[in-house]
Amino acid sequence: MNKFIKIILLLLFCFYLMILTERILFKYLPVQQFISHFEINFARDDWRRSNNFIPFKTIIFYLLLADINFDIRISNLAGNIIGFMPFGFLLPLIVKKYDNLKSILKATFILSLTYELLQLLLFQLGSFDVDDLILNTLGGGLGYLVLKIIRLVFDLKNKQRVNTSRMN
Repeated sequence: MNKFIKIILLLLFCFYLMILTERILFKYLPVQQFISHFEINFARDDWRRSNNFIPFKTIIFYLLLADINFDIRISNLAGNIIGFMPFGFLLPLIVKKYDNLKSILKATFILSLTYELLQLLLFQLGSFDVDDLILNTLGGGLGYLVLKIIRLVFDLKNKQRVNTSRMN
């Protein structure tokens, strides 16, 4: 990959991370007001109620139990998956050591865990949900699989083109 394309991908990745951070950490609070709302307080009464530490609790609630519009339920679950797909797609294009599923899953999990811990510690930014870790990591893995499928299709087309040109 030439240097110009790599720079474009890196800029695109940085822009993506800025948007992702804004959507996750600053969805309720503008960045300008962040400092004045910075708070770490484990004595709050609603601390345990507002966070989810039980795997699949939110997912099951949205899929089976929630008494809210189906579209809202699906968009909340799919939003976590789709939001992290670009991470799994772009990171291997920029950094070769992440060009395998295991590395992408680890990196996606660590990024997602960072966001969730920030939400856990900084209460004004949202709430911790272990299901977000699951869905976000799934999204990163799916993004990587999309990249692999695209590469496979282009490799097959290139091989076909080479074979066709040899026959002529």
